[in-house]
Amino acid sequence: MSDPQNPTPSILSSEVEIQGTIITTGNLQVHGRVEGEIISQGDLVLGKSAVIKGNLQVNSVSVAGTIRGNITAKDRIELKSTARLMGDIKAKRLAVEDGVTFVGRSEVNPTGQPIQMDEDPPAAAAAANQPPKK
Repeated sequence: MSDPQNPTPSILSSEVEIQGTIITTGNLQVHGRVEGEIISQGDLVLGKSAVIKGNLQVNSVSVAGTIRGNITAKDRIELKSTARLMGDIKAKRLAVEDGVTFVGRSEVNPTGQPIQMDEDPPAAAAAANQPPKK
């Protein structure tokens, strides 16, 4: 009997190669190759042998393989030490192990609320009000 609180993930083994979009409402583990987008309302685990050429839209993802594409996660992105990511990431939370290769931009915002970047940081504002040193 399956546990509805912790459903068994769908698994794509290392022998599987898919070209096209994968859409799932559940959890997914990928150990093979995917050329296309992965859209999951659940969590995604990319094993060491996984190679993805396409964008990911997921709840959360743990990456140990290679991705050439952007990742958007509603919750968390975890990059394991063997991960190779060439693309931009956006998530509420980010965890990065030592050894990761990441080439791209990141946007990590735990609150999900827009941040006003036109304000001076407190330290810079205080320094601006200091008289010049002699």
